[in-house]
Amino acid sequence: MSERSAIKDKRRWIIKVGSALLTNDGKGLHIPAITELAEQIAFLRDKGIDVILVSSGSVAAGVTQLGMKARPVKVNELQAAAAVGQASLVRHYEDAFQPYRINIAQVLLTHSDIANRERYLNARSTLIKLLELEVLTVINENDTVATDEICFGDNDSLGALVANLVEADLLVILTDQNGLYTADPRSNPDAELLFEAQADDESLMAMASGGSKLGRGGMLTKLSAAQKASRSGASTVIANGREERVLERLYAGELLGTYLHASERVASRKQWMAGQMKISGTLHLDAGASKVLKEAGKSLLPVGVTSIDGQFKRGELVSCVDPEGNEVGRGLVNYHADEASKIIGKPSEQITEILAYGGPDELIHRDNLVVHR
Repeated sequence: MSERSAIKDKRRWIIKVGSALLTNDGKGLHIPAITELAEQIAFLRDKGIDVILVSSGSVAAGVTQLGMKARPVKVNELQAAAAVGQASLVRHYEDAFQPYRINIAQVLLTHSDIANRERYLNARSTLIKLLELEVLTVINENDTVATDEICFGDNDSLGALVANLVEADLLVILTDQNGLYTADPRSNPDAELLFEAQADDESLMAMASGGSKLGRGGMLTKLSAAQKASRSGASTVIANGREERVLERLYAGELLGTYLHASERVASRKQWMAGQMKISGTLHLDAGASKVLKEAGKSLLPVGVTSIDGQFKRGELVSCVDPEGNEVGRGLVNYHADEASKIIGKPSEQITEILAYGGPDELIHRDNLVVHR
């Protein structure tokens, strides 16, 4: 049975809007689109819905304002374009929401803001307070200071992490596509729009397609974002932002876009771990350890690890992969890489003898481990 009629009961929405919807075919910001978006968000707020807006567009706007012929490749040029474009983007949002007496806040995030547990909690506290104050927060990646090593890489993922941060009920990803198709509709005339699915259905990845020239995220990143949002209990709608009154029609339960049902909500600490995109190393597991982690939910012991990659420190996030290289899960490791390399493949009772001091029996305790089911 469709859950579309229940969308209006979801009281906290994260709305992510892509750069293709906010720019006038690469010729700067499209003000009518921003104006209409503001009107629809005001409608949702009048219905008692908390809204946080994750907005792309700063780099695309800056590229036009600076007279660049194409999106630059060099990091410093991207950062300069973002700095110029972000100021313009927020100014236009302030103008658009002023008729509705809605105050605007700007929050720029980098991956390091989310990867650090203390800063993660501080960001959450700030966003929750802004919601309580009925301020509309406009979030973007902090392209001005982000680098390839710490950037989110796309605002779809950022939207999902924000959904985790504030425990949203719904992530709405507005794009220039109608939703997820069974195949690429640009090359396959038999492709059909998928109206509903489970966010954690891995078979959906085969249906994903690439991104546009202005944005960084294609359908693959949107599906990945839906999976991340699902961990905190947020369902996701991927819909065409060019559809007339799309947000109001989604609220009314109309069958628009692709609705991805959330899986089981997990604890906030594990949401944080699962949502991290930067890992410090990899533990390669044997078949037995992979099975135990996936099916029994137990801790990871050294005996089940065949090799390690990376120079991680104790307490850092590492990926656990099976013999075929597929990620089984990720967690916070109890030993430095040089210590771990000495005890892998060995029974836990030998740890003290090998390291000449006592330590935890587990490489990763189950409380600090997120397993992909």
